[in-house]
Amino acid sequence: MASAAWLKLVAREVLAALGKRPGLWGAQRVSALHIDAAPVTPVSTNSYIQGATNIPLLTKTVCQCLEETAHRFPEREALVFCRDGVRKTFAQFIQEVDQAAAGLLAIGLKKGDRLGMWGPNKYEWVLMQFATAQAGIILVSVNPAYQAQELEFVIKKVGCKALVFPTQFKTQRYYEILKQTCPELEKSSPGGIKSKRLPDLSIVITLDSKLPGAFQMSEVMQAGDSNHMKQLREVQQTLSCNEPINIQFTSGTTGSPKGATLSHRNIVNNANLIGLRLGFNQQECRTALPVPLYHCLGSVGGCMVMAVHGVPAIFSSLSFEGKATLEAVAQEKCSHLHGTPTMFIDMLSQPDFDSYDLSSLRGGVIAGSPVPPEIMKKIITKMNMRDIVVAYGTTENSPVTFMGFPQDSISQRTETVGCIFPHTEAKIEDPETGEIATLDSPGELQIRGYCVMLGYWEDPLKTNEVITDDRWYKTGDIAVLDKYGYCKIVGRCKDMIIRGGENIYPAELEQFLHTHPKIEEVQVIGVKDQRMGEEICACVRVKAGQECTAEEIKAFCKGKISHFKIPRYIVFMKQYPLTVSGKIQKYKLREQMEKQLLF
Repeated sequence: MASAAWLKLVAREVLAALGKRPGLWGAQRVSALHIDAAPVTPVSTNSYIQGATNIPLLTKTVCQCLEETAHRFPEREALVFCRDGVRKTFAQFIQEVDQAAAGLLAIGLKKGDRLGMWGPNKYEWVLMQFATAQAGIILVSVNPAYQAQELEFVIKKVGCKALVFPTQFKTQRYYEILKQTCPELEKSSPGGIKSKRLPDLSIVITLDSKLPGAFQMSEVMQAGDSNHMKQLREVQQTLSCNEPINIQFTSGTTGSPKGATLSHRNIVNNANLIGLRLGFNQQECRTALPVPLYHCLGSVGGCMVMAVHGVPAIFSSLSFEGKATLEAVAQEKCSHLHGTPTMFIDMLSQPDFDSYDLSSLRGGVIAGSPVPPEIMKKIITKMNMRDIVVAYGTTENSPVTFMGFPQDSISQRTETVGCIFPHTEAKIEDPETGEIATLDSPGELQIRGYCVMLGYWEDPLKTNEVITDDRWYKTGDIAVLDKYGYCKIVGRCKDMIIRGGENIYPAELEQFLHTHPKIEEVQVIGVKDQRMGEEICACVRVKAGQECTAEEIKAFCKGKISHFKIPRYIVFMKQYPLTVSGKIQKYKLREQMEKQLLF
């Protein structure tokens, strides 16, 4: 009886809320969704869904979360950086975060300033993530692969006052790259840079070597005294969970990057809900993170989940290496592993894969691009990741909006991107009418809720292109929703191939082609064609030791998919153009293929 009364109360609240939202009356029904269990009965009658709301959203700042977790688990490991041999307990980490935050104030930074973190996965990246948050400084996640022109763009765009980086990583000589745009650096005193092309930049911090014009990180760590610590505590009293704390530049799969500005509330709640969906609140876990920190999956899905749920974050290497990841999982007894499909494909194809003890693994998250069913099945069976879930989201949504449940069926885990996240609304908009689509009908996926970014930094025009007046974020993804609140991504609005009037979704074709026994990985794109408008091009990577022909693949397609979906062009490739976070840059792939095939 009590639960029936509770349901009636929820129903009244939902109906009252709907009455205040024009255009959504009748679009929603009382949700049967729960935060930690998959729905067993239908939860929607059309392509609108709202996630569970049976636990409240958090109103804490980033560092309030870290402080509470450090108080609960002071001696538990918080961070492990395998390659550098760094291990920090929560007690050690919070102490160094305070020290670094006081140091940043001591060298002239203040609340609201922007600090760019530019480099690979090192301990100091995470230290800066939390030290900036502690002092109300906004962390700017800078792609570690950026060259001088790209770096200049982001520093100018957000007005970075400080930039932090290592001297060098692989072929990236960070100091030398910065000097191309800021030649004044070499003759400046630390903290006193006055640059013609980068007028906002005055502070440069290097992680290792002492270089002209730059502070060394060790100097920053020693710069704060008791007065700066007192100043830090005063600043903390002024922090609000609604203030911006992180600018994440979109990774460039769709062209020039934009600075998605996220608040404490955005990322704290997303991290909390990720951990709850994965069951991190129910048992002790250790997460392996081969994903880059500059990307949301690393900084939110890894480090913020660590801070909120007390789950140790294990970083296997400075940038992704399949072998190093497998070694870290085996040596550190990781229970969970997060990565992109490309990363998992690389791990599975390691020659000595069978020699690694992956028995500690239970689950993890695979995200960043669509997951071919065949790959998912291998992860479950060969990597012992029986609780692996797909996650879907965008940087602009903090990032996760859909995620599977560990108890999902194989088909749900391989054919969808999971179920709607709590405190999140999603709808599919009919491209013809602009209305909410019927169930299982494709249209543009739109998201609303706590997770939607504050906006693109100082770019109201771009912000207004993607966020409507009533705060719906347009993802640009073509999707379908089913009656249980599960979502299937079928393509990008811009990626959709229109061949002679037929709409073709690359993700659908990619999933089919992955069932070919010789195909390791495939990307489908549209290339210009005078007669058809666009033709289909499949860019194929074959499995090691296999040989395959275009005719063989076309014969495989015949009779299994519609004739107009069979690729006209099949190109065999060794590798794809990737962002640093492992996402395939389809626009670059399209440019390559159009040059190769048509000119």
